[in-house]
Amino acid sequence: MENQDLLNQFQQKIDADIKIEPKDWMPEKYRQTLIRQISQHAHSEIIGMQPEGNWLTRAPSLRSKKILMAKIQDEAGHGLYLYCAAETLGVKREQFLQWLHEGKAKYSSVFNYPTLSWADMGAIGWLVDGAAIVNQVSLQGTSYGPYSRAMVKICMEESFHQRQGFEIMAQLAAGTAEQKEMAQDAINRWWWPSIMMFGPHDSESAHSNQSLKWRIKRESNDALRQLFIDKTIEQGHHLGLTFPDPKLHLNKETKHYDYSPIDWDEFWNVVKGNGPGNKRRIRHHIKAHDDGKWVREAAKAYAEKINVKKKSA
Repeated sequence: MENQDLLNQFQQKIDADIKIEPKDWMPEKYRQTLIRQISQHAHSEIIGMQPEGNWLTRAPSLRSKKILMAKIQDEAGHGLYLYCAAETLGVKREQFLQWLHEGKAKYSSVFNYPTLSWADMGAIGWLVDGAAIVNQVSLQGTSYGPYSRAMVKICMEESFHQRQGFEIMAQLAAGTAEQKEMAQDAINRWWWPSIMMFGPHDSESAHSNQSLKWRIKRESNDALRQLFIDKTIEQGHHLGLTFPDPKLHLNKETKHYDYSPIDWDEFWNVVKGNGPGNKRRIRHHIKAHDDGKWVREAAKAYAEKINVKKKSA
């Protein structure tokens, strides 16, 4: 049983918008919530490199290859920032990866869908990264200091990814009839997975209310989803493309877009590991991790060598 005075003092710091740092006292449930959320976020950045990596050699121009390579490198850096933030909570990175490989840790469900055409790279940049940045801008204000600072770094780069995706979609939409059809097909397949990224409705989320109280989250799942939809629909209209939702319309009273009910059965099926790419994504991650063992060992040996030189200097 945790000390009530400490719990009260902790909540007072949260309410006063004072960042919680690794050496500060925190409730165990707060620590566990952060371990789950930050590691899931880190895993998503790393697993999310796979769909893009599949298109590196097939991108239609040298410029698009360079942009895609830079984006993949950014995602690797984002994962590093987040793993470092998660490690401040007392768990080693090796443990996070073990949980991922054993199926005990999750990552964003959206990365379990296949990338069938070059237009999917545009849809991922515009829609998936667009949804991610709506969430990440909010997380810059999260109550845990290391997580907040990681988000500030990540948001500086994520906005470029969204613009690059939008540029791909704009080029295809303004191209031949076949190219515009390819862009429309990508939107049709990625729209619903993108808005599912914000998670279940808050009334059905096991963690949402407590995370809002502790300001781990600053805005609710539904509020962030609505913000993303309102921004993205206008961008789609500019492209001359449509969205696969016959009930999508601007509500004149609320000034927000109303949309059809989300297929949560599909969402939970993917989260449970039954999506089109779940097993393949983890299998590839395990292989890459195993193949990279010699690199990690070499880096460790080099770091130890440098430390010995510094001590003897």
